[in-house]
This record gives sequence, structure tokens and C-alpha cells, in this order.
Amino acid sequence: MGYDETGRSAPAESSSGVPAAVLENVFDDPAHGEPGRDRVAVHVIWEFLLLAGLAAMTWLLWRDDPDALRGGRLDSLLVDVAALGLLALAAGLSLRAGAVNLAIGPVALAAALHFAEQGDRGVREALLPALLVAVLGGLALALAVVVLHVPGWAASLAAAAGVIVYIERRTGPVAAQGGYDPRDNALYLFVGFAAVAVLGGLFGAMKPVRRLVGRFRPVADPARRRGGVAATVTALALVGSTVLATLGGVLMAANRGGPVVPRTGLDWSVLAVGTVMLAGTSAYGRRGGVFGTLFAVTLVEVFLTWSTTQGWTISRWAVGGAVLGVGLLVTRLVEAFGRPRVEVEVGPSGDGAGSAGWALTRPPEPADAWPSVLPVRTTDTGVDAWEAPRWESEPRRWDADDR
Repeated sequence: MGYDETGRSAPAESSSGVPAAVLENVFDDPAHGEPGRDRVAVHVIWEFLLLAGLAAMTWLLWRDDPDALRGGRLDSLLVDVAALGLLALAAGLSLRAGAVNLAIGPVALAAALHFAEQGDRGVREALLPALLVAVLGGLALALAVVVLHVPGWAASLAAAAGVIVYIERRTGPVAAQGGYDPRDNALYLFVGFAAVAVLGGLFGAMKPVRRLVGRFRPVADPARRRGGVAATVTALALVGSTVLATLGGVLMAANRGGPVVPRTGLDWSVLAVGTVMLAGTSAYGRRGGVFGTLFAVTLVEVFLTWSTTQGWTISRWAVGGAVLGVGLLVTRLVEAFGRPRVEVEVGPSGDGAGSAGWALTRPPEPADAWPSVLPVRTTDTGVDAWEAPRWESEPRRWDADDR
């Protein structure tokens, strides 16, 4: 690291004279997004604001109803956080991959209904068939998205419609069967969700992982195929999101203790997608924070608990729409301030016109203070024009006589 003539630190250069920042990004393919490392300062600032909001909302809950943060009610709250957290992880995984899965809400509700009906057979006997169906359904959705190369929101809406048909076969609420109570392991469930959310955010912050997961994100024509690697990663993300939604639905059914009411479940999709966008995940894919999902999910659940203590009846649609609206603003901030600071493009000859469309952006050179060619004197010096002196103000002494 050196210093330029202005006293500012200059970027380090390799032995070939190429700046280290250029070498770091030289293998980035512009066809898969802007070359360079995404900035994370916007995520740090936003997550600090989320943490401050969570602290304020927790204090309000403690002030108005301290019992909500003690004993069995605290366990129930932690399970609710883990359940919504699984849905948020499902939404965030598909969003990061650039193919949002809007079927996670209906899938979660269908899993809750299935577990309520089959819970008396045992947790494993009721859970394994649901997970198998989730894997097969997620694989079918993934094939539709990556083979036909259609938007994930459109394909997942079609999948959601099929799941809703399964839900509407119930004519009334389904009473929960079996004796599984997740509140006995509430702390472990919450810690497990928090660990997955934070570790996933840390891995997603790494430049190679972030670019790999977000390869399905369009950079030119949205209908252009993004390649086999992008298709594989997106397919795995859709299958994983469907499985996570199923696990979240099982926790919701087991934690309620009462009957599960058959609805469309799309309100859960709106709430989950809105929460993960509130956490700082971009609606366009690829970009996201580290602690945002943990803070946002906990903030939403603490707010819902606090609103209940106030005697308010707030629709899940209203909460989901509100967080989704704020999440759209956060997406704009993330995309504006999270992209690489400088787009480094390198041409093979260094002239700024590489075969892949790469060009090295160079600072403008200072203008020359002197003209490149000095003017010829117009006074008669007695010599030929091509021998006219250009620098002397007087004739040279040795050339003064006529020769």
C-alpha cells in the first residue's frame, strides 16, 4: 500500500503493475452480475436499527405484561418465533436464489393440517410422509422454474393453488391429535433457528457464495437462461424452502394446542416474504444481511404478542402488508448502497475494450500545461524556415554573421 501525490493511500499493485483490486475481480464474469465485492455497510446500519426497534418493542411488552416474558408464555413465544423463522428462512432462501417461493404459506398450513390429523400416530410417522411430499412437490416446482425458465413467483402461485385445493377439502377446523408439545424444547428450537439464520447470513456474505446463490438473478434479458449451475442452485433452493415451510407448519400446529382452521395460507406467504425483506434481503435476489432475519422475525412476533396484550385484533394480512411495504423501501436501499463501489472491467490489451466487454476504468490524466509544439517565431532571422530557432530570444552568437 503506497500513497499518491495527494497524500491518500493508493491501491496496492502486483509485480505486473495491475492494482490488486483489479486482480481480485478479474475472474468475475459480468454476465452474472457486477464484478466486485458487495458493500455491507447498509446492512450493518439497517440491522442496528432493527435491533433498536426490537429492544424498544420488548421493553413495551415487559412494561405492559411482564408475564408474557416468563414461564410457559415465554416458551410459547419462542416457539412462535421459531415457526415464523422457518417460514422466513424458506422465503429468504428462495429470494436469495432469485426465484421467490410464494407457496410457502399454503404448504405450511397444509403441513399443519396433516400433522393435526396424523399426530396421534407419533411425530416421526406423521412428519416423514409430510417431508417426502414436500421434497417431491418442491422438486416439481423447481423443474417448472428452471426447465421452462419462468419467474419463480408465477410458478409458485400455480403450486400454491394446487395446495389450496388440498386444504379446502376440509370442511371445518381440524383438532390437533397427539401429545407432542414443542414448548418443552422451546429454547432449543429458538437457538436452532437463530444459529441457522446467522450462519446462513455469514456464508451468504462471502463473495463466492453470494455470487453462486444469486446466479439465477437476471442481469440482462430476464427470459435468457442463466446456465446449468444457476438452474441447479435455484432448484435446491426451492426444494429447501418447501421443506423449511413444512417444518414451520408442523411447529405452528403443535404450538397452538387448539384446532387448525383451513384457510388459503397466502397470508403466511405475505408475512414471511415481508419479514425477510424487512430483514434486508433484496427482492431481486442475491443480496442480504447477517443478523437481519433473526432480528426481524423476533420483532414481528414480539409486536404481535404486545398487540394481543393491548386487546387489539390485527389481521395477519395487515401485518404482512405493512412489513412488505417497508421491505420494498429496504430493497431500494440495499440495491442502491449494497452494490460494488466500482465496476472493474479488464480488457486483454489494456485499452478498455476486451472481448467480454470488460474495460479498466482509469482516472483522467492531468492536462498538459504546455503546448505540445511551440510556435515558430515570425520575425526575420535570416535563416531558412525549417531552421528557425524555437527557443532562443536572440540570435545565437556563433550564427550571427552571414555565412
